[in-house]
Amino acid sequence: MLMTLYQGLTKRSAPLLEAYQQRRLRRGKEDPARTAERRGRSSKPRENKPLVWFHAASVGESQALLALIRRLLADYPVIQVMVTTGTVTSAKLMADRLPSGAFHQYMPVDHPDWVESFLNHWHPDFIVWSESEFWPNMLTGIRRRGIPAILLNARMSEKSFRCWQMAGGVIKDMLGTFRLCLGQNQAEVDRLLKLGAAAARISGNLKYAAAPLPYDAANLDILKNAIGTRPYLLWASTHPGEEEIACHVHSALRKTQPALLTIIVPRHPQRGSSIAALAGKANLKAGLRSQGCVPRTEDDIYIADTLGELGLFYRLCRLCIMGGSFVPIGGHNPIEPGQFGCQIFYGPHMFNFVSICNDFESRGAARRVTGADMLVQDLALALQDPQHFSALGTAAQAWTQQQSHIVDEISVTLAPFMKELAA
Repeated sequence: MLMTLYQGLTKRSAPLLEAYQQRRLRRGKEDPARTAERRGRSSKPRENKPLVWFHAASVGESQALLALIRRLLADYPVIQVMVTTGTVTSAKLMADRLPSGAFHQYMPVDHPDWVESFLNHWHPDFIVWSESEFWPNMLTGIRRRGIPAILLNARMSEKSFRCWQMAGGVIKDMLGTFRLCLGQNQAEVDRLLKLGAAAARISGNLKYAAAPLPYDAANLDILKNAIGTRPYLLWASTHPGEEEIACHVHSALRKTQPALLTIIVPRHPQRGSSIAALAGKANLKAGLRSQGCVPRTEDDIYIADTLGELGLFYRLCRLCIMGGSFVPIGGHNPIEPGQFGCQIFYGPHMFNFVSICNDFESRGAARRVTGADMLVQDLALALQDPQHFSALGTAAQAWTQQQSHIVDEISVTLAPFMKELAA
């Protein structure tokens, strides 16, 4: 009943969806050269090769897939790989980092006609869906065509589980699209099975298999020379509401560290100017990387409002505070700074990374703080004594390096499907 209602409503919603896409376009959230892809129409032809389709919700998920994609292309050179995402940022990163034999497309909006157009054009032979972004019309279309599909890094929190229980038939139909669901822990696997997954089991988190984020060595040297002997720290992937906290923390810390530099890398680079304005209201001077400047002596805050440079700042900074964790966003991936040996601090809202945070915290590889006051106390200790939290960085780097086998494990799981496809 609910699925029929959803399909009927979306069928009639084309004018509203068109208006919504136009609004996103005006706000820079859509690529004007590729808007047709969001309606299921591509200018790229479908090659006469077995096509493996990977779908990831956004930047972090698509990054995590790269190592697996490279492995499959090396093991099965007859295939071609398509990666879909839904954000401009992830599309740009995929354009830079996808290997030969793989290409990017935007995920179509979940309108029945646009979904049909997409599937009719690409008719993928095998699908690997990352995490738990469920689009009912798309998953219905995949199931109706009988395309084999697997769900990787499946997430099903207790809150999501309770919500889906109230729409049992819908989630059972969608989970029924997947031959196998690979969950991040036993609790999530149990929830997937209760909601109707045909088969589910625990698998290593593919995010651990991602290569360290790239960085430019020349830019690293330039930043080091500009900062000199000043103490500094990093806020990574911040969201609205967190820059105010970063400014408050900076003001509190500079009572004992007057030369302190706070580096902020916003999740959405276009917010750089507004963050600089917030800093000004807090009587802090700020510089914008997008304007070509490096940290100046007079800068309290340095805003790295550029795309694809987070690896540079993880390599630069010893102290790293994870954004999305001091406001209820759910946090961002601590594996990425962990690979560089950063000393990682995050707030109370890391609900998108429960299993990973449990891994890190149980090994003394990250520190969870309750709020800004506790963060100020911890950072004051870390700045005063660089060795105070050094074990955090050592443990984080060691743990992430130990997980390199995960690509091997998932490749073995996919092997029966891939061998049939290659044959």
